[in-house]
Amino acid sequence: MAAPSPGTERNRLDAFIITEEGINPRDQRDLMERPFFSLSKSRRTTPILYKARDVEVQVFGMPEHGMATIWDADFLIWAASQIVAAENRGLKTSRLLRFTPYQLLTAIGRATGATEYRLLKGALSRLQSTVIATTIRNNEHWRRQQFSWINEWAEMKTRSGRNEGIECVLPEWFYRGVVDRSLVLTIDPAYFQLKGGIERWLYRIARKHAGRQARGWSFEIRHLHAKSGSLARLSDFALDIRRIALRQPLPGYRLSIQRGDGRELLHAEPVHLSTSFVDNAVTPVVTSGAKSVDTPVRSGAANTGDQAHGFGKLPAYNNGFSSLNLYNLKESNWCSATGERDHPLQTTKPHRPETRFANQTSCCSSPAVKSRSAKTHAPDSENPPLPKAQDDMP
Repeated sequence: MAAPSPGTERNRLDAFIITEEGINPRDQRDLMERPFFSLSKSRRTTPILYKARDVEVQVFGMPEHGMATIWDADFLIWAASQIVAAENRGLKTSRLLRFTPYQLLTAIGRATGATEYRLLKGALSRLQSTVIATTIRNNEHWRRQQFSWINEWAEMKTRSGRNEGIECVLPEWFYRGVVDRSLVLTIDPAYFQLKGGIERWLYRIARKHAGRQARGWSFEIRHLHAKSGSLARLSDFALDIRRIALRQPLPGYRLSIQRGDGRELLHAEPVHLSTSFVDNAVTPVVTSGAKSVDTPVRSGAANTGDQAHGFGKLPAYNNGFSSLNLYNLKESNWCSATGERDHPLQTTKPHRPETRFANQTSCCSSPAVKSRSAKTHAPDSENPPLPKAQDDMP
């Protein structure tokens, strides 16, 4: 790539040079909970348009590269891990990262051949060309922010052509969400070995909500479908979830399917967790220092869509729900295209939400169910409201 012009961000920021190896991987909470990435390796240009209460996430992929995928997000996890590790050592960090492809690829468990280097460049291009607009972490001065996962990136080469690494500039929105330690969670290194897009997304959802809570967390399948941003039909998505629950691929979590009151839920329970605390507390900083896919549509799991319909034996179901904690997080189990309250346990008449965008991700209210006592569903001492769970704080 050509040398950057004097006006680029790279010339105004001090480079944070990556040197550490073997550090604990960390993920950013907002990226774990909302649909920011495509769950399929096929090129996706259909936007993700998600709304829950006052939280909106809109993701747009450019035709040339397509939307950033959940595998591309490994770069952001690695970058967050490096920033947190450096802050723990009292080192100055920056949005300008300088690293070698070898450092990144080995840290996320990938090979280091020519093919992997080429795929890495494609991932960086998708991260830069994907446009995100969101109201998450708004304040009194602004309502919505728009950015890309990478502001700019470049290969560094000598005059003789020898590769000296890569430089890239992270967006301020992502950087602030990393240096604010309350917004970062450690994840199991085995996450990088998960092959399916839904498996990877499910692990991040389970890690974010179930955490280390002994009784785990329950999610309604319909609302999981909306939170995933998947283009697959709800029926195909549900079959994928059942297959995953049967295989139990998530490191540190046991999955089970539960049915009751005409609804189907996925329950995630922590077992043998390898994740730990997020190390030293860090004071949040204000500044950092200076081709479309039409067919076929798949949800991202190893066996999806029409393949899932051929699946014979499904996991055993539990009648009724164990230790529901759907009230622990207001946004975790419902969403709406209109912003109206659509809680799965609320006794209301079914309604059809307004569709404000084409292909908007939304979820309709569940069929009316009988209300249960507040005592039954109120969070107990073993399930405190997030983000105050034991492992979610420094």
